[in-house]
Amino acid sequence: MNSFISWIGGKKLLRKKILEQFPEEYDRYIEVFGGAGWVLFGKEKKGMEVYNDINSELVNLYRCVKYHPEALQKELDGILMSRELFFDAIQKARGMTDIQRAARFFIAIKESFGSSLDSFGIRSRNMKRAVDFLSVASDRLSTVVIENLDFAHLIRTYDRPGALFYLDPPYYNAEKYYPDRFQPEDHKRLKETLDNIKGKWILSYNDCQEIRNLYREYTLISIDRADNLAAKNESKRYSELIIKNY
Repeated sequence: MNSFISWIGGKKLLRKKILEQFPEEYDRYIEVFGGAGWVLFGKEKKGMEVYNDINSELVNLYRCVKYHPEALQKELDGILMSRELFFDAIQKARGMTDIQRAARFFIAIKESFGSSLDSFGIRSRNMKRAVDFLSVASDRLSTVVIENLDFAHLIRTYDRPGALFYLDPPYYNAEKYYPDRFQPEDHKRLKETLDNIKGKWILSYNDCQEIRNLYREYTLISIDRADNLAAKNESKRYSELIIKNY
């Protein structure tokens, strides 16, 4: 199934190739940089599942979709694609409930250009259908553990021999395009964390020499996809890597 949102760097176009790399045996699945959760929503339910993201607004939205879909849908009742509504949603406001925060963040994601959260997306969208779909997403998330931790803390918490981690960190030299803080040195910190893991992991990155050098002792799989930032009449391809420790 599809995710209920989009997100910067989302893996909608690559999830099939990522899922093809999954091992047959694992007893828990942990999505470390959750974002829109395209791989989580695309995989079969199996064992314990964990969704994590460092963005507290995103995690609040996920928790409200999981536990309070009807209340969230009621808060979103009657919304439409509207520039005024979008800019109201992205304004910082105090004293809101978790449901109100989640509703505003949902609008900000759905109505922004490229999920940027800062510019209105000038296009048509069936917002009622998007709100109705929250019930389906809630059912899929019903048994998923939702966390809001730094990646190293999360991995230490859930690591074991039967674990499978999927990681989709901010891409190298593209950190500024992501809404959350990720420093260049965090790429090295992530690699050092993965070097000491007990379970299996799959990692997706942009294909660049720095990442190839950093993970040279692991299995590197080159893939490419259409560049979704290119104009419709262009056929540019974007190179990426799938890296795994098995």
